[in-house]
Amino acid sequence: MNLIAVVKRVDFKNMLKGVFIGLSRPHLILPTINATKDCITISTKNYGKLHHKNGPANAFRHAFWNYLIAKRCHNWHRNEEAVLAWAKKVTDWHEDSFPNKKLPKEMDLHNNEVGRFIFAQNTEKSEQEVLELLKNMTLESIKIDENSTLSEHKDRMVHTL
Repeated sequence: MNLIAVVKRVDFKNMLKGVFIGLSRPHLILPTINATKDCITISTKNYGKLHHKNGPANAFRHAFWNYLIAKRCHNWHRNEEAVLAWAKKVTDWHEDSFPNKKLPKEMDLHNNEVGRFIFAQNTEKSEQEVLELLKNMTLESIKIDENSTLSEHKDRMVHTL
């Protein structure tokens, strides 16, 4: 999907919010964009188009995306708390700007948090090592439904399909 098509899907309020988020830490924009592109490429390489569904591959993509944003931004801004807050702000903005049904949105937010947790626990590991860790976690992703309590799966990936 090209950038113009993506921008057309975002309403003015969220577009403005995205601009202000970017202006708050302009030095983190480029590593965030590169992390996003690389996440999509790696997700497609490992799972094909399945990462666009709400299954384990999607859980991987969200967790890996948050991990990569934090990891890549950490190279520019050495404060772990700041890059974790940035990753949360950017990915929460994404979830608000591209609305989803309630359960898939909760699933995405949960898996985003898992990715940030993995970054915080593995700051010294290489991206390749964490990629393998997350691929293994994907195999153990838990299927949830409307009756699930996500807090019971705090550090585990979840999916709905």
